[in-house]
Amino acid sequence: MTSIDTSAPRSSIGHFLKDQLRNIAPVFTLLALIAFFTIASPSFLTLDNTANILSQVSITGIIAVGLTFVILTAEIDLSVAAVANAVGIVMAYFTLQPDYVNIDNLPMQGWIAIILTLASAGAFGLITAFGVTRIGIPSFIMTLAMMQIANGISAMLVRGQIAYSYPDLITYLGSQSIYGVRWTIIVCLLFLLVAHLVLTYTRFGRYVYMVGGNREAAEYSGVNVRAIIAAVMVICAMCSGIAGMLGVAYFGSAQQNQFDTFLLDAIAAVVVGGTSLFGGRGGIGNTIIGLLVLGVLNNGLDHIQINSFLKILIRGLILLAALIINVYAQVLRERSTAED
Repeated sequence: MTSIDTSAPRSSIGHFLKDQLRNIAPVFTLLALIAFFTIASPSFLTLDNTANILSQVSITGIIAVGLTFVILTAEIDLSVAAVANAVGIVMAYFTLQPDYVNIDNLPMQGWIAIILTLASAGAFGLITAFGVTRIGIPSFIMTLAMMQIANGISAMLVRGQIAYSYPDLITYLGSQSIYGVRWTIIVCLLFLLVAHLVLTYTRFGRYVYMVGGNREAAEYSGVNVRAIIAAVMVICAMCSGIAGMLGVAYFGSAQQNQFDTFLLDAIAAVVVGGTSLFGGRGGIGNTIIGLLVLGVLNNGLDHIQINSFLKILIRGLILLAALIINVYAQVLRERSTAED
């Protein structure tokens, strides 16, 4: 009598679960949060509140798109929030402000102000890229320095004041809706879609994964690693800059320290979603899940009227859990590869 060997299927299932742990865990987290807040608050699972959640994460989502590119190459950018803040203030600097706003600025026509502002975002990215790829400064240190520089520029331009006027196009995209959907949501979705297509279907996207997965192997394959890292740094700065431009219109003002919380939110969205901090694993799909987890969590905690200080603690604990899963998934993957 022959016995049926079931070890192979079980082994393959176990291998799949180990390999996909960082993708599966965020989805279960999202579903559990939705179920919990739906039970805890009748007003949570409604169309209006769903639109509200998407609106709340839209600016963070644009920043997270750029940060996804950077983290996929096993680098980090700590300047994203400061750059967003500085670029938003630069745009206000190039826009005529009301008489009661006591800020020395250089008013330009709307389209010129937008072009100059985008150029400033690109400049931040180019400086970061030069420091990381040419001088050899680790991205953690380089972007920490850029964070301080961007904060200094913000402080110098507004000097503690608040600006309220921006080019008409930016004001419209940042504060208005079309068919009941805010333009910031649409812009965020476009960024996510384009980034997904680039990472999935282009040579540049494959190179990003190669650089993050195995930098030495990428170099031996003829990939210009320094150019790829420089490119993702510029992409990240441009995403942060555009988020800053729309963000000041979304909030209705441009001022110092306005985007401080966005650094943690953007990193959390990428990492909680399952993109590997070690590079080469993850993508925009993971970032979308991470954004939804953060959006549902923040919005749901508001619905059940939890203490604001406890809310910060809960967010921190969820980020810690995501980091633990991220590291554990990497260990399991390495063990699985060694066994094979």
